Amino acid sequence: MFPYGTPGRNPTHCQQVTLSATAVGAILSAMTSAPDYDDHSTAIESTDHTQAQSRTIKVLMTSQVFGGMGLVAGYIPAALLAKEITGNATLAGLAAAMLSVGTTGASFPLAGYMYRTGRRPGLRIGYLVAATGAAAGITAAILSLYPLLLVAVALIGVGNACNLAARYAAADLATEATRGRSIGVIVWATTIGSASGSYVALAGATAVAASLTLPSLAGPYALSLAVFLVAAFVVHTRLRPDPLVLAGGLQSDADTHNSSRWAELSRATRLIIGNTNALIAVGALITSQVVMVGVMTMTPLHMDDGGQSEATIGFMMTLHILGMYAFSPIIGYLSDRLGRLPMIGLAAIILLLGAEFAAHTPAPEPGGVMLGNFLIGLGWGFGVIAGSTLLTESFTVSDRVAVQGAADLAMSGFGAAGGLLSGTIVSLRSYGELGHYAASFSALLLLTVAWQLFTGRRRQRRTTGDLQHIGAN
Repeated sequence: MFPYGTPGRNPTHCQQVTLSATAVGAILSAMTSAPDYDDHSTAIESTDHTQAQSRTIKVLMTSQVFGGMGLVAGYIPAALLAKEITGNATLAGLAAAMLSVGTTGASFPLAGYMYRTGRRPGLRIGYLVAATGAAAGITAAILSLYPLLLVAVALIGVGNACNLAARYAAADLATEATRGRSIGVIVWATTIGSASGSYVALAGATAVAASLTLPSLAGPYALSLAVFLVAAFVVHTRLRPDPLVLAGGLQSDADTHNSSRWAELSRATRLIIGNTNALIAVGALITSQVVMVGVMTMTPLHMDDGGQSEATIGFMMTLHILGMYAFSPIIGYLSDRLGRLPMIGLAAIILLLGAEFAAHTPAPEPGGVMLGNFLIGLGWGFGVIAGSTLLTESFTVSDRVAVQGAADLAMSGFGAAGGLLSGTIVSLRSYGELGHYAASFSALLLLTVAWQLFTGRRRQRRTTGDLQHIGAN
């Protein structure tokens, strides 16, 4: 299978695995055992919040570049390596899907850990877990171990949960007037890492691995390992003061000892259900993720069925990723200026149009599919940024972390389900039907937002009329 002999029987490969594991273990041990200087008793009242927020944004942007690169470098080779090991396309798809499984499983536990210790320890440990997954990916590639590859991709999914959590860390110290922009710029920073990581992973890292007598697909995982460690190091050394600690959002010691993880999740769910704006915010996150993952998962196969080239499919994916991330600062700015609910409504419209453009495009014709997936990516950006902002400001700082974790759990879980169901829908019906289902899902979000805006204005007019009546008397 590999040009340099059978991986499992080559002593050089085994020595490389051992040395790699030893080096990674030493680095992880050093970082996790280092003293945590975010002592909650430290006097931070005198810290200037504006200056701390500026520093937080810069640090998170840097870590997001490396975190995004690590995620893409670990995800792209998953299906390819699984197909190479097993020769089975279904098992290859399962390997890629483990990223969503890892993200979903880590979302709420990671949020709970941050709730108790702060953003810095949470992001640090999450990136280190992802680095461990990347190291497992190297080993899986060298030894041709499919089960280990599944574990590796799931652990790399924890890095994705960190990337998602970083947008909330950017909002901890933000004001109402700048919260959307703060989240938007962090989402935008992912563009740099994702775009560069996808090219370097396959064009550069594979060649380097081959030159070192390693399987070529071990290279992207080596890149993922390195940049996840850099992301952890940046957070560990530079994210001071911890924004959540400074904002006063940590769980109290009494609550920490008296509540289990499931009790926290149940409480967070009740808080969301009891808050109309929060429900709409979570609905925006879920809808954006389901539509994006569902349609995007099957689009390459749809285009391939139409005889379109790999270059054309790759260009479509580039447009889709640009739609997701490139306009994030603008979306955040508009969210601050125009309001969260109107932006969520606009997200639903863009998602609906994108899904319909894709649905009505025959497989041999690329134009409509490209436009549709670009719009779906753009709608995802609108929905995630405006939804995250609305969710954050719907609760007091003491409740935010728990509800953010529950929201990301729902977002990732429904997204994974959408990706799995999309294949069934296309198999039983068609790609066009999948697009129509996605558009219907978007329309439901649009109607919900329209009703909330309408009833909100009616309440506002009624309150204004009552005040004028009282003033006249």
